[in-house]
Amino acid sequence: MAKTVYLPDLEAGWLWPRRLNIHTADIRQESLDWAASFGAFTPQAQKAFDKCNFNLLTGLMYPRLTREQLRCACDVMNLFFIFDEHSDKSEPVDVWNQVHVLMDALHNPDSPRPAGEWVGGEVARQFWIQTMKISTKSFQRRFLVGWEDYLKGTAQQAEDRSRSYIRNVDSYLEVRRQTIGVLPSLLFFQMDMDLPDEVLAHPTIVALEMLAVDLTIIANDLLSYDKEQASGDDEHNLVTIAMKEFKTDVQGAIDWAAKIHAELVRQFNQLVLTAPRWGGPVDLDVQTYVDGIAQWVVANVQWSFESERYFGKRGQQIKKTRVLQLLPKKVKAHAEVGPVVVDDLLS
Repeated sequence: MAKTVYLPDLEAGWLWPRRLNIHTADIRQESLDWAASFGAFTPQAQKAFDKCNFNLLTGLMYPRLTREQLRCACDVMNLFFIFDEHSDKSEPVDVWNQVHVLMDALHNPDSPRPAGEWVGGEVARQFWIQTMKISTKSFQRRFLVGWEDYLKGTAQQAEDRSRSYIRNVDSYLEVRRQTIGVLPSLLFFQMDMDLPDEVLAHPTIVALEMLAVDLTIIANDLLSYDKEQASGDDEHNLVTIAMKEFKTDVQGAIDWAAKIHAELVRQFNQLVLTAPRWGGPVDLDVQTYVDGIAQWVVANVQWSFESERYFGKRGQQIKKTRVLQLLPKKVKAHAEVGPVVVDDLLS
């Protein structure tokens, strides 16, 4: 009999409701077609990739973006997960090469990519050409820094995976704050802004960003754990880390993480009330950005249940009951590059 665990209500106490960008449905197919056009996956793996509905994730995260901005955000979200899927199945040396290719493509978007290069280079180049047309220089500068930090963190994850190295909670969070990809993603709320560096360096803004990062880590790791443990890819997951460090079972690790999540929600709700003011148009941009940070946190949870990424077709029922029967372990069930179709793990 499958082991049953109980998930926390990760939206409890959160003050921002579900919102969806009005352009999401309109651009869904064109974004899917664009991502598929690169042939990053086999046809079967591409179907599994499409089931993840990353465009829904983007629409939930960025409800205020214009159509053109949302399309760029959808493209980068597809790029995030193309790299994520390829790096998960690659040796560290190959992941570091992917990092180099991606950064080179962003720094040289007008240069054709070399023949035979890893596919992510051309995906990144096309995404960045379009994004540069409709974004500020300050956004572009910050995105390049944040994106490189994310890529290097993912390469470190590959190093850990190759050695079957399970970190302790503190050192895991250091790396996970990079691999979760939240900080470069939050920057898309600033696509048309030109916020001064000193504004974004304000301790309250930085603290809100980091709370959003940690809330996303906890939620993502709780909700992705079942799929990852079933496919043998759960070493880079807070549940596994906590089980090992605190010598507890799955439910014990979930409950421990849920308590931390609830406390971080409380801290965020209090801190957001103290967002600083500078006067003039800057205040409106800051308010928009802070609201976006909050929207990101809840959107990640909502998408996790509404897509088929982590729970297959069971997502809405699991969200309603918060009862999860863990999938059987099928470590060798999925060898090709691309997402695991969760419903296939049930058979």
